[in-house]
Amino acid sequence: MIHNYLTSRAQKYTSKWIVLAIDLIMVAITFIFSYLIRFNLTLDFDISKLVLQLPIIVFISLVAFFITGSYKGVVRHTGVRDVYNIFNAICLASIITIFMIILNREMEFMEGFTVPLSIIIIHSLLSFIALTASRYMFKNAYYNLVKQFKITKNVIIYGAGESGILTHNALTGHSGSVSRIVGYIDRDYEKVGKSINGVKVYAPEVLSEYFLKANGINEIIFSIQNIEHSKLRELVEGLVDFPVQVKIVPPIEDWINGELKISQIKQVQIEDLLDRVPINIKNNRISKELKDKVIVVTGGAGSIGSELVRQIANYEYKSLIVIDQAESALYDLQQELIQNGFHNFIPIVGDIRDKNRMSGLFQEHKPNMVFHAAAYKHVPLMEYNAYEAVKINVAGTKVIVDLSLDNNVDKFIFVSTDKAVNPTNVMGATKRIAEMYISCSQQQSKTKFITTRFGNVLGSNGSVIPLFKKQIEKGGPLTVTHKDITRYFMTIPEAAQLVLEAGGMGQGGEIFIFDMGESVRIFNLAKNMIKLSGLRYPEDIDIKITGLRPGEKLYEELLANGENTMPTYHKKIMISKSREFDFEDVRSKINELCVTNMFFNGNPVALMKAIVPEYVSNNSDLCKLDKAKEIKKVAEKAENVTVKKILQS
Repeated sequence: MIHNYLTSRAQKYTSKWIVLAIDLIMVAITFIFSYLIRFNLTLDFDISKLVLQLPIIVFISLVAFFITGSYKGVVRHTGVRDVYNIFNAICLASIITIFMIILNREMEFMEGFTVPLSIIIIHSLLSFIALTASRYMFKNAYYNLVKQFKITKNVIIYGAGESGILTHNALTGHSGSVSRIVGYIDRDYEKVGKSINGVKVYAPEVLSEYFLKANGINEIIFSIQNIEHSKLRELVEGLVDFPVQVKIVPPIEDWINGELKISQIKQVQIEDLLDRVPINIKNNRISKELKDKVIVVTGGAGSIGSELVRQIANYEYKSLIVIDQAESALYDLQQELIQNGFHNFIPIVGDIRDKNRMSGLFQEHKPNMVFHAAAYKHVPLMEYNAYEAVKINVAGTKVIVDLSLDNNVDKFIFVSTDKAVNPTNVMGATKRIAEMYISCSQQQSKTKFITTRFGNVLGSNGSVIPLFKKQIEKGGPLTVTHKDITRYFMTIPEAAQLVLEAGGMGQGGEIFIFDMGESVRIFNLAKNMIKLSGLRYPEDIDIKITGLRPGEKLYEELLANGENTMPTYHKKIMISKSREFDFEDVRSKINELCVTNMFFNGNPVALMKAIVPEYVSNNSDLCKLDKAKEIKKVAEKAENVTVKKILQS
């Protein structure tokens, strides 16, 4: 009850009349002290004159305060402007006092009103100091009182440089702050043991579970500018086992109007803990390639497609056509681009499988480049929806490829996946077939067909990271299909960069892949996400092993059997040298697959396995097709042996 009362009272502002009354009382007190100081702290002066002058001085100050409005400021928010108003009020009061004394000497309308100039000067200085100091004392007392009745977070700032100090000011510089800075951590031992803003600087060695618990630390905020990625990862990995949230301050160039806002301090992202260095591509070739070009992006509202659009929007293209069948997602992207000042783009709600619609768009806009990112990508869903997977991933790709050929598109860049490598599921197989059709098309046209192949994309729709975040928000458990399952990861911007780089660098027929570092164990990824949320595994949130999903692999691959790589100008980018195959035969089989799928005539998955011999289903009902295939092979082998024996006899 007392807590609620004090909290509610703390939210109310002090009346300006009370502030005025306190100011006048302080003016009176400082005037008395002025006399005492002038006469060396003795009473060797005429006290009756002091008594006569005191109400006049107070009245003159009242007039000056009314004129300047110095009493109207909110005391808890006292700043430079308020100090300036107090200074003006004191100066005005002194000028009026001196004028009144001079006037009284000439007119003699008030006997005994002669204040020495020294006392006026001393009084002015004392009044200014007293009024200013009282406001700041009240301000500090208010914040200390409020913090006692607020739920506060105890924070450690890692970095005692300029960025760390600015972070401290941002966290504590307003009344709504719920953060209490316990200390700084810094590797500069000249700072260790000293205080900054009244906060002690500690050495990194003090960080232990005992220290954090003893000081009730809730958050550790990294505020180190221009820190190497590997160094940040090393520091963060040393903290994720502690029951605290780990956050990071963005680079200074990302601060709003040069000031750090609390909303900009974000949790350390899981990509910061991946065992790989982010790949940065800076190539002027991309700019030259996109300049004055009409560009089409299919699947432009998806995770990779939308990022691709965002990055293309920064170049000097002629026109950007964004195609997607997801109306809401496309609308959101449109509004985002408009708000960011981009207007030279055309959002198209459409289905890439609609050949007549796509043909009309190609004839109308006559694109120079096509980035094909539209696809179904969810492995378990596509395992039970093979019809749709073939329809969009194969037939849809075929439509866009054929139209690119018919309309003499300069470059066609295809977004593939590592699941197309030795596929074990319908989705991966359809993407591999799409790759093969593109390779076939390269043989008969001036259009340069280029494929990009990469692993899982962090934060994309349906990826494991957003799933884990939702599960953490709900209190868990986190679901992992297998304790040993691993995946390659890259960020959405990196994926878009790869696609753009392929568009600028490719000469046709290449499959570009990235050196994505070491594969990541998903179980460890889940544990780190729990820890980064300030929770403990398994005490707070557990991890549940659910078993491999239909079509899912334990380990992903970037190269298929029979493939090898060639280097490029960038050590992290390679070109896959695919195995040779009969283009006419493959093209004929793909056409057959699309027709079969369209009319529900036959088994499309069986045809897919014929087109992609390395496609062997895993943990799926479709495994029976592989068994039937093996039985057929054994039977054919046995039949051949029998025929051979007959001929020999």
